[in-house]
Amino acid sequence: MVPFNNKSNTDPDIKKFVYFGAENDDDKHKKLLEQPKIPNELLDKMLKVIGREILREKTPTIQELEQSLQLISQQKHLEQSVTTHYKETRGQQTDVERGKIPFSGTPIVTQLMQKGYLKDSKRWLTSKGFMSIGGKILGDVMGALKKGDLGFHETTSLGRGTVVLDTTRNYERGDDIRLVNVPKSLLNTVQRLAKKNSQLKIPLDVEVDDLEQHETIQDVRVAVVYCIDLSSTMRYSSMFGDMSRIEAAKRALWGLFLLNQRFFPSDSISIVGFGALASKVAPTDIPYLKTFEPGSDFLHYTNYQSAFRLASKILQKDGALNRRIVLITDGHPSACFIDDRKEQDKILSERPYSHFYMPGDEARDISKNEDGQQLKLEFTAGQLVYLCYRYKHVDQYIGERTILEAKKCHVMGIEIDTVMISEEDSLLSYVNEMERYVKGRSYYINPTTIDKVLLTDYLRNKKITIGSRSMVR
Repeated sequence: MVPFNNKSNTDPDIKKFVYFGAENDDDKHKKLLEQPKIPNELLDKMLKVIGREILREKTPTIQELEQSLQLISQQKHLEQSVTTHYKETRGQQTDVERGKIPFSGTPIVTQLMQKGYLKDSKRWLTSKGFMSIGGKILGDVMGALKKGDLGFHETTSLGRGTVVLDTTRNYERGDDIRLVNVPKSLLNTVQRLAKKNSQLKIPLDVEVDDLEQHETIQDVRVAVVYCIDLSSTMRYSSMFGDMSRIEAAKRALWGLFLLNQRFFPSDSISIVGFGALASKVAPTDIPYLKTFEPGSDFLHYTNYQSAFRLASKILQKDGALNRRIVLITDGHPSACFIDDRKEQDKILSERPYSHFYMPGDEARDISKNEDGQQLKLEFTAGQLVYLCYRYKHVDQYIGERTILEAKKCHVMGIEIDTVMISEEDSLLSYVNEMERYVKGRSYYINPTTIDKVLLTDYLRNKKITIGSRSMVR
């Protein structure tokens, strides 16, 4: 890739770039060796900018990303220039004086591509970039938790469990003989006999006090499906920050997935995105999730039923004993499935203003749209959708069908909790009613705290689950 200067009318310091493929591998390798390394501090800032930009409702192009990264580079250059002026009187050299400012030639995105963080595509984040940025999001959230009343506390209690550790403890009568650490136990026997100046004879005279066994911890698998609302109102910005509801929710799920991968890999976390219909979402697709557009179709309505049905289908295939659904939404249900035309006629006789939606080709082709969203909508959950949006109220029919679906999940042993990210507390009444039927919990928060709430909730439930299972044993 090579740059060309094209001064922007809005910002004369920003360069625009045309991207050309490398001529051959030798040239590419030579250019890579010639490039100065990006300082770690600056790289961290750039990765945070990339994370912020990719979460936006409209994903920037790679050229737009270049402009954002150049601004960061220029700000850093200015800071270093000030530092240079300050240190000149003290005889200290800085990176500026040594000529180590890294972005004098090759575009920044090119260097990040060479480092494996980006790729030349509409979905320009690589797996390495996803993991690196997600790790920084997780670090920020965990750091905020440690400063407050809550923190990340790993369990230190050991007992009977399913995961064998390298550490050992004294064997007690009645313990599982299969967990005995034979080499350590024999060494204890040898040391005991040596202290008594006894002659070592084979077979060794092993006593119970010589035995040591491997310690274990109880590894209780937890399966959680996070259902994120993609209705059109989720794009609204919060009065508490510059992120919209959907951006805040995506950031929280991104960090949560990395937490699961690093500390609880035996657990399973699944993501479901839903509007009028639901779709399973690959974790690496979290940054690209978009809200459904109103007007083009009816997918922008909110159908809790679709989320519950797909989530329960996922959980039924999982072997975990502890299964949960966490619903992340900013409003109340405005759609549900109906069984047949006869039921449709009954609704129309009582509510002539009603609307119905039968998904067609436009819904089936949603995974092919241009904004990078990859959704394979679940059509087997129901064919005909009843739509009825009422401002700050839930249609009685939709409300009853939604609660009935939640009860079915509860009967299957699936817990349901709801996280409301909205500034309108009037929307919480229906969620509270639904949670009473399934003995679940509801959280009412503003979008800026959703990452802390979800991570704290996950850790809290993990500790409660381990504790309760240990008590059973």
